Amino acid sequence: MKIALEITPNLEPLFGTRDENLRLMEDSLGVRIDLRSDAVRVEGPQESVARIQRIFEDFEALRRQGIHPHNGELNGMLRLVVADPSATLRSVAEAGKQRSVGIKRTVQPRSLNQRRYVEAIEQNDMVFGVGPAGTGKTYLAVAMAVAAINAKRVSRIVLVRPAVEAGERLGFLPGTLQEKIDPYLRPLYDALFDMLDIEKVDKMLERNVIEVAPLAFMRGRTLNDAFIILDEAQNTTIEQMKMFLTRMGNNSKAVITGDITQIDLPNPRKSGLLDAINILGGVEGIAFCHFEESDVVRHALVQRIVRAYESAKPQQQELPLEGAIQVGVPAREERPQAQPVHPAKPQ
Repeated sequence: MKIALEITPNLEPLFGTRDENLRLMEDSLGVRIDLRSDAVRVEGPQESVARIQRIFEDFEALRRQGIHPHNGELNGMLRLVVADPSATLRSVAEAGKQRSVGIKRTVQPRSLNQRRYVEAIEQNDMVFGVGPAGTGKTYLAVAMAVAAINAKRVSRIVLVRPAVEAGERLGFLPGTLQEKIDPYLRPLYDALFDMLDIEKVDKMLERNVIEVAPLAFMRGRTLNDAFIILDEAQNTTIEQMKMFLTRMGNNSKAVITGDITQIDLPNPRKSGLLDAINILGGVEGIAFCHFEESDVVRHALVQRIVRAYESAKPQQQELPLEGAIQVGVPAREERPQAQPVHPAKPQ
């Protein structure tokens, strides 16, 4: 049964750039939305039309409360609402507001998987966020860490990254040790500066309330009362991952993020992230959140790039791994057998 509804409020900001938010609601809920000079006409199944009406009413209520999400944030909120019948625009906005105390930007998940990720961080002591670039794995983890320290649930934040290429090359870089490792840690600083004033970040770094360090600096430590984030975890070795996971102390929370399609180790099968996925799947207190290309929230082109690489996977030879996880690698070109000019050295 289809019904029609006419809505007369002045809510152009809800429509989005080139009416992209209206098209989102149409495609997701199976309705037709017509813009008229004095009203918006919605036609479709009764339940879907009712949900559209609730979205318009909630948006108007948020505006009266002084809440004006920018278009990218609003589009993400709408994606959550149309994907989950139990979600409303007001409830999503309120949850984001509660998580954003003391942060410059609102911590607002923009997809269903992102919301599950944020909720998993709130409910578990250790969470793995696995997925392609641009899905908000690191950004949301840092935002949750900042919210936790502002709420005094922890006393410090520890941000960790493996310096994969450090090894032999690190000694040849100019400057002090800190200056040598800073380029590897820059993405974590970027996320912090996006949420807190630069002066506040600098003070927290000086007092060691926030610590940004390479993974090698974690050995032998016990991290109590801390929110710990390991970024780019796909580039840890099995031994490094085990070492990191056993650093957790009392009243601590750990988030591990990584992309198994971007392993830079010489032997991808030795990735500590892949090993942890295979081993820790059934451990109580640990949650695994997997992201997809539809969760990419960077430039729209990034989502298309991820989709293109995913489409190319069937044409690539797969690298066998233990367990259920496999990482694709380019197939080797078939060549006629010939005597090499420089024979390979024995292993």
